[in-house]
Amino acid sequence: MSDARLLVLVSLSDGPRHGYSIQQDIAAFADVHLGPGTLYGAINSLERDQLIERLPAAQRRHPYRLTAGGRHELRQQLGTLDRIRTRTAAVKLA
Repeated sequence: MSDARLLVLVSLSDGPRHGYSIQQDIAAFADVHLGPGTLYGAINSLERDQLIERLPAAQRRHPYRLTAGGRHELRQQLGTLDRIRTRTAAVKLA
């Protein structure tokens, strides 16, 4: 899974958000700025894979939310990252 896709899933784990809100949230928690092409490419990919779904528009903005499959995928990805973190905790970087 790409970093952008994972960041979008993490952002949506708190509840539905529209694109700009996702972008701002990711910048706040990960200090990563996703440009519109990268952000909406990730959103389109996640939607195509049925990991997120678009909700009805609210004031011209389309919020997205995680699906059950998206929550499962996020748990899987975070588990993998945790195993990597655990493994590398003992590694000394010179």
